[in-house]
Amino acid sequence: MSRMSDMTEAYSLLTQDQIDEIEECFAKADAAQKEFETWSQEAIDRTIQSVAQMVANTKTFDELVEMGLKESRFGDPVTRRDKKFKIRGILRDCLRQKSVGVIEEMPERRIKIYAKPVGVIACVIPSTNPDLTPAGNAIYAIKARNAIIFSPHPRTVGTSRRTCDLMREGLKRVGAPEDLVQCLGYKAKINRQFSQALMTKCDLVIATGAQGVVRRSYSSGTPAYGVGAGNATMIWDETAIQDIDAAAFNSMRSKTSDFGSGCSADGNIVIHESIWDEAIEALKRQGGYIMNAEEQEKMTKAMWDETGHRNSDTVALSPQDMAKAAGFEVGDDIKFIVGFGSGSYTKDVKDIWCREKLTTVMALHKYEGEFQNAIDTIMAIHEVGGKGHSVGIFTFDDDHIHRLALVARVGRIMVRQAQSKANSGNVMNGMPMTSSIGCGTWGGNATSENIHLHHYMNTTWVSWAYDEPDSPSDEELFGEFYDPAMEPQA
Repeated sequence: MSRMSDMTEAYSLLTQDQIDEIEECFAKADAAQKEFETWSQEAIDRTIQSVAQMVANTKTFDELVEMGLKESRFGDPVTRRDKKFKIRGILRDCLRQKSVGVIEEMPERRIKIYAKPVGVIACVIPSTNPDLTPAGNAIYAIKARNAIIFSPHPRTVGTSRRTCDLMREGLKRVGAPEDLVQCLGYKAKINRQFSQALMTKCDLVIATGAQGVVRRSYSSGTPAYGVGAGNATMIWDETAIQDIDAAAFNSMRSKTSDFGSGCSADGNIVIHESIWDEAIEALKRQGGYIMNAEEQEKMTKAMWDETGHRNSDTVALSPQDMAKAAGFEVGDDIKFIVGFGSGSYTKDVKDIWCREKLTTVMALHKYEGEFQNAIDTIMAIHEVGGKGHSVGIFTFDDDHIHRLALVARVGRIMVRQAQSKANSGNVMNGMPMTSSIGCGTWGGNATSENIHLHHYMNTTWVSWAYDEPDSPSDEELFGEFYDPAMEPQA
């Protein structure tokens, strides 16, 4: 277990206040978890209902959103409020599953599976979701009978602290140990070394944030679930013309949610040549502003530096502020800004428009001829960025969906859905609700699934022997390669 790790190296970079805070939080969390793991399923479910309601009621969550926007100075106050439904969705999923005792039976294999907690979880909170991430992760952690300690982003410490304080109140009102949920930063300054040491100390890490955070979680010496880099891309094939305005509406919703800050926001749309002009007009009808070449050149400089690194001061801005940052203006009715890909897909700066945007700007890419060319374009874009994450497709051709699913190196494909609303689960699809999207080995992660309840628990498999051996003959096992001369009978 990671709690047995030697903390000498991790603590050598910390102040004494930081060391003391980690040790104190961990001791409290460990004691609280040991007490709580004896609770019944009914009592646990009541606990997560109390915790979720404290944060996800409309009045309180709106206040948390306002606080987070003020602290971070980016994001959209309208669409970010909708993230309370993600917390409610996580609660819904948890209430429909078991986390105590036998959680699954396979009578045909004479197997029963028992759930066990992992212990104390460390969770790093991104500045883009200082309220959603702690709430969602805490509900999953508590449901699985764990304690959780959060390391907030320095830019949004106040919002994350407030969110955790509310959840502690939710624990208190049902008599659960308040120290199941804790947040660093009350006694010591938050920095990378502080978060890293917390991850080393705990039993499991859930790392949601930039790739630097994820890499540090993997190097902490603790088992960790991290997320991969986003670069969500859509395909509109020729059949999208059947409902082109719906396709454009979905991409508008995806691109504008919280000003495009999410890793699932449509950054690229790969469009068949036969519907290219209609697609552009449909995007314009949904509030898209089509940049000319001069404006796109200005926008390139506003979004990326000369080496291709994303400028943080233009992340998650409104289209009006994005245009202003680039040196031109767009009307108040504009919802997002549209540029065009170079036609090639490399990591060279000249092809920069196929990269992740993280704001209210997207790029269009034209593909010609057969659907395989769309698949090839997607694969090339993901080699530049976003491999393992997601791709969406607006099509009415089931064969196209099947062909894409066979080869796309992503963990999720949304069909005729707004990716930023659908990838992490919603009430209109069956994806597990989450705020953490795994990207598999393609994206350097341990899982390609949405991080949800079963990732927060250990399991014990209990097995009974069969009455008769399950032992196929050599002929059945080896098939055409069976050679009786090589299998002398005893």
